[in-house]
Amino acid sequence: MMNAHSVLNKLTTITGIKGLLLVIGMGGLSALAFPPTYCIPMLLFTFPVLLLRIEQAPSWKKAFAQGYWFGFGLHTVGLSWLVNAILIRAQDFWWLVPIVSPLCAILLAFWTGLVGALYYWLRPNGWRKIFVFAGLWTVCDMSRAILLSPSWWNPILTGFPWNPLGSAWEIPGYVGDLLIQPAAWVGVDGLTLFTVLLVLLPIYGRKGWMMLGIALVCWVGAGLARVAPAPVAHKDTPIVALIQGNIAEDDKINNTDPRRIFQNYLSLTAEGMQEALQLQKQQSIPDRPVLFAWPESAFPGDITYDSMARSILMQEAKGAVAGILGAITRDEQGHIHNSLVVLKPEDGAIIAQYDKAKLVPFGESQPWYIPFHIVPGSPLTPGKGVQTIPLSGVSAFGPLICYEVIFSGQVIDSSQRPKWLLNLTNDAWYGNSAGPRQHLAAVRLRAVEEGIPIVRVANTGISAVFDPYGRELLRIGWGIGAAKAVALPGSLSGTIFSYAGRWVPLIISLIYILLGIIVPNNTMKILNKADE
Repeated sequence: MMNAHSVLNKLTTITGIKGLLLVIGMGGLSALAFPPTYCIPMLLFTFPVLLLRIEQAPSWKKAFAQGYWFGFGLHTVGLSWLVNAILIRAQDFWWLVPIVSPLCAILLAFWTGLVGALYYWLRPNGWRKIFVFAGLWTVCDMSRAILLSPSWWNPILTGFPWNPLGSAWEIPGYVGDLLIQPAAWVGVDGLTLFTVLLVLLPIYGRKGWMMLGIALVCWVGAGLARVAPAPVAHKDTPIVALIQGNIAEDDKINNTDPRRIFQNYLSLTAEGMQEALQLQKQQSIPDRPVLFAWPESAFPGDITYDSMARSILMQEAKGAVAGILGAITRDEQGHIHNSLVVLKPEDGAIIAQYDKAKLVPFGESQPWYIPFHIVPGSPLTPGKGVQTIPLSGVSAFGPLICYEVIFSGQVIDSSQRPKWLLNLTNDAWYGNSAGPRQHLAAVRLRAVEEGIPIVRVANTGISAVFDPYGRELLRIGWGIGAAKAVALPGSLSGTIFSYAGRWVPLIISLIYILLGIIVPNNTMKILNKADE
C-alpha cells in the first residue's frame, strides 16, 4: 500500500494534459480553504504537490507554468461567485457567465506563477525550501494590492487583494476568534505566511507532522493569551442602529419604485431607532449617543438636492445624533461618486461626506482597454482616500465603502486614529454565495488588525458588528429586511500591526527568503530528511 510520500512523488511525475489538469485541480481544491467552507486540511495535500512539481520543473518557464496554473485553479474556484453579478444583466452579458471567474484568474495567476519562477532561480533545498517558498508566496500575494494599481501608469485599477490565504482561519465562532488573533501583530498577510509554512511541513514526514502539531498548539496559545474583555465604552462611544433594507439589485438598478424603497428604509429606521433608544436606557453610561446607518448606495435619489427627504428621515429618527447613509452623489464638476453622507439631526442637512477612493475594477471603474461596462451607469470618480470623520458628541469613525475594507493596512487615517470603523456595502450583486461570506471575513480581520470595533451594514446582508478582537456582537443574516442596534465597545490604543502595517509581514517574509538562501542547510538536520 503506497504511503503519502509515494503518492506525492507519483503526482510530481504526471506530465502533459494530465499534469496540467492536475495542477489546476490542486489549485481549485485549495480554494476550499477559503470562507465559507474553511477546509484548511486540504492545503496539507495541495501545497506539497505544488512545491514538489515546481522542484521537478526542468526550467524556470516550466516552474512558472506550475505556479500559474495552480493560481488559475485557485482563483477560478475562489471567485466563482462572480457569476451572480453577471446573471443580473444576463440579457447583455450572457456570454460572460461561464468565463467571468477564469478571466479574473488569468490576471491573478501571474503572481503564483512568479512564485514558481523565483523559487526555481533560488533553488533552495532541505529544510530551507519551505521558508523560501512561504516567503515568496507571501511577498507575491501582497503585491496584488499594489502592482495592479500603480498610480503612475493607471490610476483606475485599484488592486485586488481578495482571498489572501490567511483569511482561511476566519472560522466563525470561538475557534476562529483564537486563530485570527496573531493578525494583530502580523496582519492577514502574516497569517498567509505562517499558513504556507505549516502546510508544507508534512513533506518532512513524521517529524514534520510533529512540528506542525506543536506550531498549531503555539498558535492557539497565542490567541488565548491575547483575547481579553472588550475595552469599556466611553460616554461618546455610540449605539448604532444597523438598517438592512434588503432591496433587490434589479430594483436598485432600474430605480423601479424609489418611493417604496424610501418608505421601506423609513419604517426600518424607526424600528431600529426604537431598539437603539431602549438599549440606551440599559447602559451604565447615561445618554450614550445614538445614530443609525444605511447600506452603500441605499438612498434612492439625489441626496444632495432632496432636502425634503432628508428632513423627513431625521424627523422619523428622533433621538439620533446623526444619520449615516450610502448614496450616489455628483459634485459641482459633474463627477459621480459612491459616497457616505452624514445627516444633521435637526433638519437633515449634510454635515460630512466621504467619497469611495478604491473603486472595483471593471465595475465602478472603467479601464480604457475594456470596451464594455458591466455595472450600469457612468464610471465613478474616486475620492481622496481614507479619512476620519469627527462628529459632535460622538467618537470619530473611519468610513469604508464596500470593497475598500479588503485592503489590509489601508483602512484608517493613521494621523487621526478613529475609535470605530463603519463599512457600508451592497453585496446583493453576488447573491447568497461565498462572496458575501468572504467579504465579511475581511471585515472581521480588519477589526483584529487595527484593534478597533467595526460595523458592517449591508443591503441584503450579511450585516454584522465585531469588537476589537474580532468577536461577533451582532448579525443580520442574508436576504432579510431588518434593523438591529448594538452598543459599541471601546477600542484598543493600538496593535503592532496598526503602527507598523504591512511592513511587518513583508519584513518577516524577506527574512524567511534570506534565511533560506544564506543559512547553511545542515543547521537544522531535524528536517533534512523525510522519514522513510
